[in-house]
Amino acid sequence: MDDNDLSLVFTTYTLGKVVMIGPGNQGSLSACERNLGRAMALIPTPNGFYLSTLYQIWRFEHSLDPGVRIENVWDRFYMPRSSSVTGNVDIHDMHFTTQEELLVAVTQYNCIASVDDRGSFNPLWRPSFIDGIFPEDRCHLNGFCLDGDDIAYVSVVSNSNKNSEWYKDRADGGSIIDAKSREIVCQGLSMPHTPRLYDGKLWFVEAGRGWFGYIDPQSGKFEHVCWCPGFLRGLRFFGKYALLGTSLPRNEVFAGLPLDDMLKERNAEPECAIFGIDLETGEIAFKIGITGSVTEIYDLIVLESTRQPMMIGIENEEIMKFVFLGPDTSGD
Repeated sequence: MDDNDLSLVFTTYTLGKVVMIGPGNQGSLSACERNLGRAMALIPTPNGFYLSTLYQIWRFEHSLDPGVRIENVWDRFYMPRSSSVTGNVDIHDMHFTTQEELLVAVTQYNCIASVDDRGSFNPLWRPSFIDGIFPEDRCHLNGFCLDGDDIAYVSVVSNSNKNSEWYKDRADGGSIIDAKSREIVCQGLSMPHTPRLYDGKLWFVEAGRGWFGYIDPQSGKFEHVCWCPGFLRGLRFFGKYALLGTSLPRNEVFAGLPLDDMLKERNAEPECAIFGIDLETGEIAFKIGITGSVTEIYDLIVLESTRQPMMIGIENEEIMKFVFLGPDTSGD
């Protein structure tokens, strides 16, 4: 992080927090956290990021002029600038098309949708085994990726068409689906998550077993690259590194998965952490351990050219105190 002038942002929905970590401008690690209820999916933009919460999608923008620092310390200052009210639809993943259309994984309704001003969301795609758009989490559709502007691959925990049936299939009922053909390209997975196309490969994490890897396009086999001691979610890439988050398998959703036995077999303690995986060697290159009250990481993003970021939340008086002017044409 120090060598590359980059910071990380991660969410934890169990505590409803967004946490920013950077190498700092004063010789020590920088950290900033803010409360946002059920903070989940993140997607970076050229000047900020979007964040899904309990019933909204927030847009945060960096508000400082080049070279300006707040209190001579914070070199990135992210303000909430707008939000879309979606209702409690459980948004798990977000991506932008090249036309800047925001697409989201609406888990409660088992679909991929666009978000604009017309409704809470506009359904675009659903698995072939889902027979309609209903407010029932039937298959736990939790992630997707784009190929250009096209929905490419989607992850589901189950191929069920019954409300909450996915929970029974967590151990080995998961699949990666080719969105265009609607065919399953990899199955028998334990809670697959976060499919991503990078460097010519389709990567994802198998949360219920702790594996990170990719799909062999010929055989459809999940090729294991690296095992991490925890429930995996969130996946980003920077250069030759994959960055992913692990959570402690404590609650009823995480417990009772193959991961429990794998931790025992490897005599490993589960960790809440951000791992950096070297894609060339398949080995863990670095780790940021998260301790204290945070036991779960949902999503993460990379902030480039950023050493000490700060964001303004919505629960205290900070949001009233900071005012930044846009372009002033009042005298023209």
